[in-house]
Amino acid sequence: MDALCKQAMPDLLLLLLAALSAGAREVHLPPGPLYRVEGTSISIPCNVSEYEGPILQHFEWFLYRPSAPDISIGVVSTKDPKFPYAVFAPRVQAGNVSIQRLRGDAVALRIKGVRPEDAGVYECYTPTTDSKYHGTYSSKVELRVIPDKLSVLPAAPSAPKPPLRSRGAVPASPLQLTLWESQDLQLTCAVSSQTPQHVHLSVSFGLSAPDASRDVQPLQEVIAVRRDFAVEAGERFAERHRAQELSLAKTGDRRYQMVLGWLRPEDAGIYHCVAGEWIQDPDGSWQQIAEKRVVLAQVTVRTVASQLAASASPAKVRVGSGEALELLCNASGLQAAPLPHIVYSLGWEVSQGSEGEGRLVARLDPGGALVLGDSYANRDVGRRHVSLQKLASPLGSYQLRIESAQPSDVGSYRCVVWAFVRSPGDKLREVASVRSEALTVDMKSEAVVLEATAWLPSATIYRGDTAEVRCNVSVEATQDIALALSWWVELPDEGPTSHGVLLASVSREGVADLASRPSGGAVSVDKASPTSHRLRLHGVQPSDEGKYHCAVTAWVRYPDLSWYKAGSAKSNMVTVYPYTLGE
Repeated sequence: MDALCKQAMPDLLLLLLAALSAGAREVHLPPGPLYRVEGTSISIPCNVSEYEGPILQHFEWFLYRPSAPDISIGVVSTKDPKFPYAVFAPRVQAGNVSIQRLRGDAVALRIKGVRPEDAGVYECYTPTTDSKYHGTYSSKVELRVIPDKLSVLPAAPSAPKPPLRSRGAVPASPLQLTLWESQDLQLTCAVSSQTPQHVHLSVSFGLSAPDASRDVQPLQEVIAVRRDFAVEAGERFAERHRAQELSLAKTGDRRYQMVLGWLRPEDAGIYHCVAGEWIQDPDGSWQQIAEKRVVLAQVTVRTVASQLAASASPAKVRVGSGEALELLCNASGLQAAPLPHIVYSLGWEVSQGSEGEGRLVARLDPGGALVLGDSYANRDVGRRHVSLQKLASPLGSYQLRIESAQPSDVGSYRCVVWAFVRSPGDKLREVASVRSEALTVDMKSEAVVLEATAWLPSATIYRGDTAEVRCNVSVEATQDIALALSWWVELPDEGPTSHGVLLASVSREGVADLASRPSGGAVSVDKASPTSHRLRLHGVQPSDEGKYHCAVTAWVRYPDLSWYKAGSAKSNMVTVYPYTLGE
């Protein structure tokens, strides 16, 4: 029995200790030591749990300096504004030392501009609100203040190294760089730390507006290497980083080089290098303990558009139908020293008025290939003979030549120069364009007068007979033309907005194309005479009743084998009504 009692005693003691500790007040601080750099800020959280009384708990902070580890110095309190000792009172009044309440039972001690004499053991104490003294009422953590050993300097070969400046400092006269759009911007920053503790560095390249205040310059991050060695681009530059237009690399023990390629006008501004020093606290969290910033350069980006110009001549041209039309364009800016990644295209546009929207005539693409506008190469007109070539003299001159001018070529012409940036993926992005003043092209009048008349050789048509509809065409022209003709019917049950049903057509080459009649019967077309065309409806039926007309188009063919639509006409309506025998 005694043996059993002796064996049970340790278990009873453990249960008793657990019961006594349950519900005991406990004050929590992060584990130490905490390292912070002189001149920076620190925030030390403290909270209390398992307490009795109101949820709003009070807190008092004390400091024990290494020189007097047994003497407590009152820092700040949530309850008594007169609590701080003389060494802290002015800083508390100035707001540089404060206590921030996070919730009823949690606060944070905040110290701005940490000083060497702030080093020591900090105690967070909570006055009791419990019914009896039970648990721990304070906790301690050590703060070690270390000197600032972080260095950041511009390392551009052409720039003198300015003195090291504190956070937010901006040199009075940063390096001035003027680059062309599409060139590469290379900036190098030297970052190092002599801090004996194990630290990680972060390096960020940022951009501020050229006219930003020297005192407060908000930075737009371009690209950075984080404390975990990950390289990340700022939100605005993320797509360019993915497109391999932007990179950041460590080129030596302490040198970090940013390359921003394919420069754009919006890349102009003041570039900064921001270095951060990070340390891992004992609780595993990473804290930035130092940051410094230095101006690398003020960058001006000259646009490609600013160097482009175009002029066209002669100011007015009057050309005859079928004659060659020649126009000259002089483009300046293309013959300058070639810029990286920039390619050019030159072409001509024509509009019906000097302010109208232009349509493409022809252009030389960046590879030098000729591209014709849709109006100059299609099924109706064929492929017109249009050339655009660079002349040997004068410099920058290009000649547009349209063989066999047509009335559709009349209008206002402008020479256009486009500039493109070729991206790493070989895609082209337009960055500039310039248009010349408009020149006018007129044409000597060669009008085509065209008329069409429909008629019925027989006024009475019976069911089952062959109905015949004639179309007489008269043409007055000074040039050879080809006619295209089509036959249409408007049925009685069709609405007033109907354009009718196509029955048959004859192309300008003389090829017939026959459609289906409403009754399903056969259709045929031929010429009754040189000026009279005939439509036949074989075995006419009541469903063939309707109003019939013909439409004719005159086409002119030019020496370059292209076609021009010179005119069109629509005839009158004639009514076909199939009678029943005996009516």
